[in-house]
Amino acid sequence: MVSSEIIHYILILDVIILQANFARTDLADEAASRIKLKTDGVFTEALHFGSCAVSRVEINSDTAALALGKPKGNYYTVKMEEYTKRRSNAFRDCVTAISEVLRSFQAITGAKSFLIACLGNKSVTPDALGPYTADGIIVTRHLKASLPEQFAALSTVSVVRTGVLGTTGIESVDELAAVCGHIKPDCVLAVDALATAELGRLCKNVQICDTGISPGSGVGNNRGAVNIEALGVPVIAIGVPTVIDAAAFTDAAEAAGLFVTPRNIDELVRSSAKLIAYGINLALHEGLTVEDVDLLVE
Repeated sequence: MVSSEIIHYILILDVIILQANFARTDLADEAASRIKLKTDGVFTEALHFGSCAVSRVEINSDTAALALGKPKGNYYTVKMEEYTKRRSNAFRDCVTAISEVLRSFQAITGAKSFLIACLGNKSVTPDALGPYTADGIIVTRHLKASLPEQFAALSTVSVVRTGVLGTTGIESVDELAAVCGHIKPDCVLAVDALATAELGRLCKNVQICDTGISPGSGVGNNRGAVNIEALGVPVIAIGVPTVIDAAAFTDAAEAAGLFVTPRNIDELVRSSAKLIAYGINLALHEGLTVEDVDLLVE
């Protein structure tokens, strides 16, 4: 019988080989499909929220976390291919699925105040998912403070657009820690663009997880992790893969560090951001409908 220590070192080698020979991905569902060595601590299942297909990957052991290169936690992937094909009712179906996945987390259902952390750079289109999402969020913190009775039915929600280190000189996690220390939210929802290694996932998946996020990790520019350890409150991360590693197409050395994005990325990022914003609004403000959100944000 192979000892657990030997398996552990085999997994380390497996991860090193994966990192050296495979394109980068931020998606746990994609990473789980790559691992050939069977290991305890990884549970996967296929779900449906209405007409939307959703996959769940649960990582519940240190060995599994090492094998997948992801922190322990729950990762949901909402498939939004039908929305990108403009199928009738696909927007409503995807928004509903995102909101229901968000409500499946105790960190959200048990909270009353939320900070939506919109990461990224609006001047760089593939990295603009967070800033565009911020434009569609219903913010209520100021309203509930001044008119508590009139807005009692809504949750307390505020938004911060962190920008990026290159334009602010401040790490996103440091800015968020300062904001959290001042407004003291019960939960943070962090929205950021991701990277994938599969064309079929590019701008067609929404990953939602309870592990937080490391900005820039998908493109090899790791920044400080935005998670419960850093902020002191639970962090739910939401992202869409907007770039694909060129290593998915070629073994040429020149492809190292090169990332590709669709030519209609502006449209895709804006559409994805609207989906996420509406899903967040429905999840945090109980009783609202898509039509209500239309009236409040348009």
